[in-house]
Amino acid sequence: MSIEIWPGTPYPLGATFDGAGTHFSVFSEVAEAVELCLLDESGGERRVALPECTAFCWHGYVPGVGPGQRYGFRVHGPWAPAQGQRCLPEKLLLDPYARAVEGQVRWHDAVFPYRFGSLDEADRDDSAPFVPRSVVVAPFFDWGEDRHPRTPLHESVIYEVHVRGFTARHPEIPEHLRGTYAGLAHPVAVDYLQRLGVTAVELLPVHQHVDQKFLVDQGLTNYWGYDSVAYLAPHNGYSASGQLGEQVVELKSMVKALHAAGIEVILDVVYNHTAEGNHLGPSLSLRGLDNAAYYRLMPEDRRYYMDFTGTGNSLNMRHPHVLQLIMDSLRYWVLEMHVDGFRFDLASTLARELYEVDRLSTFFDVIQQDPVISQVKLIAEPWDVGEGGYQVGNFPTLWSEWNGKYRDLVRDYWRGTDQTLAELAYRLTGSSDLYAHNGRRPVASINFVTCHDGFTLADLVSYERKHNEANGEGNRDGDDHNRSWNHGVEGPTDDPEIRALRRRSQRNFLATLFLSQGVPMLLGGDEIGRSQQGNNNAYCQDNEISWYDWEHADEELLDFTRRLIALRRQHPAFRRRHFFQGRPIRGEARDLVWFTPQGERMTDEDWRRGYAKSLGVYLDGEGMASLDPRGRRIVDDSFYLLFNAHTEAVVFHLPRNDGLPHGWRRVLDTAAEAPFAEHGDESGEASLAAGDEVSVDARALVVLRAS
Repeated sequence: MSIEIWPGTPYPLGATFDGAGTHFSVFSEVAEAVELCLLDESGGERRVALPECTAFCWHGYVPGVGPGQRYGFRVHGPWAPAQGQRCLPEKLLLDPYARAVEGQVRWHDAVFPYRFGSLDEADRDDSAPFVPRSVVVAPFFDWGEDRHPRTPLHESVIYEVHVRGFTARHPEIPEHLRGTYAGLAHPVAVDYLQRLGVTAVELLPVHQHVDQKFLVDQGLTNYWGYDSVAYLAPHNGYSASGQLGEQVVELKSMVKALHAAGIEVILDVVYNHTAEGNHLGPSLSLRGLDNAAYYRLMPEDRRYYMDFTGTGNSLNMRHPHVLQLIMDSLRYWVLEMHVDGFRFDLASTLARELYEVDRLSTFFDVIQQDPVISQVKLIAEPWDVGEGGYQVGNFPTLWSEWNGKYRDLVRDYWRGTDQTLAELAYRLTGSSDLYAHNGRRPVASINFVTCHDGFTLADLVSYERKHNEANGEGNRDGDDHNRSWNHGVEGPTDDPEIRALRRRSQRNFLATLFLSQGVPMLLGGDEIGRSQQGNNNAYCQDNEISWYDWEHADEELLDFTRRLIALRRQHPAFRRRHFFQGRPIRGEARDLVWFTPQGERMTDEDWRRGYAKSLGVYLDGEGMASLDPRGRRIVDDSFYLLFNAHTEAVVFHLPRNDGLPHGWRRVLDTAAEAPFAEHGDESGEASLAAGDEVSVDARALVVLRAS
């Protein structure tokens, strides 16, 4: 049956349903012709050439084609690997702008563009039976009164979570919803996040991704999802219904449910590379459309790819159509899917104009001027694997960054590393040494101790070595420098003393995180003691290694975390909008003062003592005075934080004079079995006075509040 097709227009790109038919447009500068392929459920295929090419966009309008239609493209053009071109009409290609994708890659020789044993010889076998298909979707959805929560960054608490792992074993979520967008939208899941006190979920990648062949061959999967293949399509593996295109509706419903609870949705996005890999990889989409336009190729031999990501390729951010694809994707997720921000994986790669990382690169210029994207939360993972790729502190003013230096320093401090005290001061107060030089504020620092990449918190205090044998790479993958401490025994133990020390260490890390200036990010599951059995690279473990073990949740740790988050949210002293200035605010008092355990102000010599691991920190609350919506002046409490990472108890003398409060009440002691319950009574008279002695146990943190 012939297909009626009209010329259409070059924009919008992708497949756009208008109620009567669907408009198709795809970019390829090297194509000689592009065929639109309409497929049915059985794999039957009807082809028609897109009739027009305008500004290298091939386009046409097909009346009568509507939502649920499977489609792909076949590109006729040069097969010249030495010149960087890999067009083959035998390969069915995904639309880079596909809003939904059906199926996964079935690994077969036909998905590769070359003959095995001869990289320059084209493989002419049809790949259609083995590759996923793009799907036309309806843009209509009843958002009702949905609105972005727009939580200010300084009030934000981010929860990094995997859509599948969070609900895969949850006993109170219906089994058919577990591991899906609908599962995360279930009232039980939403209520848990609300009671925990987080303001945003940061979802590991939900763009359509591919399970690499070497993983499938071992019975593993690409669990984390850092190999995208379609930047506008929600991953179909997280759909509860499994119906064609329903993942779009389900994700929108999830966002709507979280927004109704006041929780923002931030997406971890992977615009630095795609699942097509290096010159040995498959031809699924961009490679077959216009390889040299979409990817960074080696200038001396364009058969090969520049790789700043460790995954085989890097997107060519210097090409206007690549920039357009990324920007169109970002705007789509904000305007059509209502998400609230993005965390950019290996963001340094996006800043590489030639080889060097340039924070004023075209990508950042485009973000800066965009009226939509510039208004949402933008978070960079400020490094890649290329030379000069570690760029913590060097991103533009709109951006926040995962602060890897915070993670490393806090881990080092609490395991007792020498010469950490001076840097600890910077990390506790928002890392002004990294972010103040270009006018940024403490919210530029996304503070974290653990994240998806590495040990969980429970494993950080239980293992000194990685245990990644389940990944099938002989334990060679994953980081060898974890800055962890097992407290004397590697892995699980029944020793009550070691177990108690590990619980204390977890409380130390959590308390430090939530009492630091900046934006705290909690790795999902850390609050219930989630373990990955010492695996610090569980990217391929879609099983009990990665899933939350709700049955054995550490309820005491969960309660402690909830109380910490509540303490932070109740007191602006822990979430300042500006850096401390250290200047007087009334009398002799200052907004921030550092003290030795003897109650004396820290001197330059004190900061230089490499063996010193104890510190008193005064945070002034009156200086945090602000106005409520009715114009009334609100004054916060002042706090005194006592840090002790020594292996023995340290006696702190509460400072006299200095304009500081004269009475104090103990709020938190991480060494206590009931750290809040025993000392958390905030009523009554002060129990401590200036000049009193406070004993802080070995490796513990005490928080005092001015009476």
